Amino acid sequence: MASIFIVGAGWVGAPLSKHLEKHGNQVVVTKTTRAGADAIGNKRIPCEVFSFDSSEPEHTIGQLYSLLLENNAEIVIGSFPPGFRKGAGQEYAEYWQQLTNACQKANVKKLIMVSSTTVYPTKPGILYEQDASLAISTSSDEQANSFSDNARVMLQAEQCIIDSGIDYTILRFSGLIGPSRHPSRFASKLKQVSTQAPANMLHLDDAIGAVNFAINQLHNEVVNVTTPNTVSKAEFYAAALKSANSSEPQPLVVDTPDKLISSKKILDLGYSFKFESTLDALYD
Repeated sequence: MASIFIVGAGWVGAPLSKHLEKHGNQVVVTKTTRAGADAIGNKRIPCEVFSFDSSEPEHTIGQLYSLLLENNAEIVIGSFPPGFRKGAGQEYAEYWQQLTNACQKANVKKLIMVSSTTVYPTKPGILYEQDASLAISTSSDEQANSFSDNARVMLQAEQCIIDSGIDYTILRFSGLIGPSRHPSRFASKLKQVSTQAPANMLHLDDAIGAVNFAINQLHNEVVNVTTPNTVSKAEFYAAALKSANSSEPQPLVVDTPDKLISSKKILDLGYSFKFESTLDALYD
């Protein structure tokens, strides 16, 4: 049994906390508001109110440090979004630095980051873990130009953990699907889908499974977490609409190539996916 502290009880963090508690761990989660904490907290899984503040980093670190000590946190999992879609996100790396500093002060044994495949450059081909790093994205090399600003922010956040001296795992999740996030819902919002662009997707069950695997099996690793076998985005979203019996029209189909995120490393390390195919994950 481990004492686990999860920063962020959102779409992944909340069900993750239930899974970990069910398997005998002592779990505490955080939400940014009292209303949010009251909504999900219970006797078995307490919920603390906590939010990052880039304007007062020392205060934030102190608050986090106190929470980690009070809850005897051995393992800390950061599962909070960067907020790029809301026009924010530049503070994301600062938040991770604050979390890392608090974990160092509290002598946390392990730090797990829920990152994303946003870190990868925008180029076609198979991409492996070593193809994205802060050093590559900020180099004078021409390939640095293929990284987005958002990718650099994410990679800066990852580097905080890598340099922390704490046993870490960075999990780069691909596009999340599952309960209340069926991909048929997103199809109408897409301008186009390609027959040459792989659908890099991850079911919630495997997101949770990968975190559990990281807790028990991984040490100082950066790994992609994406369903091993997939099809093109055009085929995937057509299948998603069909599986949901949706009458929504499929987006414009094009043939622009895009990247395929490799799951080879986590498979080689011993993780077994519940859903080995993205098409199977549509029918959970």
